[in-house]
Amino acid sequence: MSEFVLVPGAWLGAWAWDTVVRDLRAAGHGAHPLTLTGLAERRGTPAGQATHVQDVVDAVVGADLRDVVLVGHSYSGIPVGQAAERIGDRLTRVVFVDSNVPAHGESFVSAWPAGRAMVEAAIAAHDGFWPPPAAADYAGQGLTDEQIAHLVDGATPHPGATLTEPAVLGRPLGDLPALYVKCLLDGAEPGPDAAALLKHDTWRLAELDTGHWPMFSQPHELSRLLLEAATH
Repeated sequence: MSEFVLVPGAWLGAWAWDTVVRDLRAAGHGAHPLTLTGLAERRGTPAGQATHVQDVVDAVVGADLRDVVLVGHSYSGIPVGQAAERIGDRLTRVVFVDSNVPAHGESFVSAWPAGRAMVEAAIAAHDGFWPPPAAADYAGQGLTDEQIAHLVDGATPHPGATLTEPAVLGRPLGDLPALYVKCLLDGAEPGPDAAALLKHDTWRLAELDTGHWPMFSQPHELSRLLLEAATH
């Protein structure tokens, strides 16, 4: 049995994984969806990048989980990638779901050369939090109107410091056993950082013909990839 620790992307909480959690548990595995500090039921609390990394480590070590598959969606690939190297032999695999990957000394906004100023201005204008997207921002991502409404209703502002503070890596990320899941409606190829990591023997690529939020648009297909990642 594997223990899946599921970390949602920006603006989301543990609730985003509800369908995937049911699939994983029905297959006989443990599933532990995580709400990061400052989001969803933990909203309003200031947090930095190190806070979110520690959230993930604590979810594993605090529950004494073994045979762990760490799953990070979107923004959360950055704290998940850092936490993966810190949990030692508890880790089976890390799965990056259409996500950013951490680079030592770089932040989430470092990968946004054209949009960094926009993100930082939005954070400054909203008391240190990045405001969630509007319904129109989810268009073209394979989501139904009902799924978009669910995302909009559940989203909470994201702690800005987690987006601007740098990642800290103790060893090359390419050493980790990893799966990168590319969602094709959000771009046909992984970004350059992920593409470089996929050249390592311990990394492999899977694709989903859906948009950036597959836990809503194709949850069962995503669950299948996660289950395969636990055994291969």
